[in-house]
Amino acid sequence: MDRQDPTETMAMGADGEQRVRRIIHVDMDAFYASVEQRDNPELRGKPVAVGGSAARGVVAAASYEARAFGVRSALPSVTAKRRCPDLIFVPPRFETYRAVSAQIREIFAEHTDLIEPLSLDEAYLDVTENKQGIPIATEIATIIRARIKEVTGLNASAGISYCKFLAKMASDLNKPNGQAVITPKSGPAFVESLTVKKFHGVGPSTASKMEQLGIFTGADLKAKSLAFLQQNFGKSGAWYYNISRGIDNRAVQPDRPRKSLGAEDTFTIDIFDHAAARAEITPIATKVWRQCEAKRLHGRTVTLKVKYADFQIITRSKTTTAPIATMDDLEAIAQLLLDPLFPTAKGIRLLGITLSSFIDDEVSEAGQLELQI
Repeated sequence: MDRQDPTETMAMGADGEQRVRRIIHVDMDAFYASVEQRDNPELRGKPVAVGGSAARGVVAAASYEARAFGVRSALPSVTAKRRCPDLIFVPPRFETYRAVSAQIREIFAEHTDLIEPLSLDEAYLDVTENKQGIPIATEIATIIRARIKEVTGLNASAGISYCKFLAKMASDLNKPNGQAVITPKSGPAFVESLTVKKFHGVGPSTASKMEQLGIFTGADLKAKSLAFLQQNFGKSGAWYYNISRGIDNRAVQPDRPRKSLGAEDTFTIDIFDHAAARAEITPIATKVWRQCEAKRLHGRTVTLKVKYADFQIITRSKTTTAPIATMDDLEAIAQLLLDPLFPTAKGIRLLGITLSSFIDDEVSEAGQLELQI
């Protein structure tokens, strides 16, 4: 009797024939912290946070031992230490994390070329047509996780489903070091049972807005008409309408274009002075520009991020008619976005600059115009 993959759904193949779609979302478990525990045996079994321990430090990643105390990424280090007095801080080693990520990517490539990285520690894989001819996606996920453990010594979790949204949701179900399947038959009911706060891609502000509209679960979301959702959520309305029904037709995109590059600095002392804030813009803009030059990216939209001492975050953006040609231009726009924020009654804790709306090199070199700001 032929084995049948429980995640079967139909997709159009390159030759025009319909094939079942099988998507795996692989997510490394506490990646940065796990690398540190792997490389330093003294850290194993202890609560570890990757990040700065200084007063203005932020947790970049936390081990599962630390997570048991409520320590999470993006948590201020002072708060993390208060929650877990025995917390051990270690500085990040991004070159090491990138090297391990490359090893993991090679393991993915043993099975498929359809790999869409989301970050150093997670990716979507379309294994509908895989290199080893394995018909069952759950078997492929098991093999990949075992291979990652063998090569890197690290644990990975996986979600298997017929679409990206549910594969992502499934990878969280049996963490750490586990995997789960959401089938086409169970997908819609699974979504209906979720609170909207747990939907991947629904942030706190959107979840709050949904709840104000009486939408607390996937079932509540499904009960709303497409027109209602579009009226209240704009272009995202159609997306919410579909995922509430377990529908996500997005393909795994191996060459997913980079949408933005950015940098930010957190200050030891809150900034109240306009001139002092302007002075901090220069090194941040320089970091961003170096990244763009290294990747040969040219963008038109500059976004300034400001985090105040009370942790309120605001952003201001400016889009130019032509790609930004120099670092000086990038800095000038960031300064223009900063200036209206002063005088300020609240100290500034963090400043960040992001460049986006990228265009191709050829277009940029042929069409750079005098900057208009």
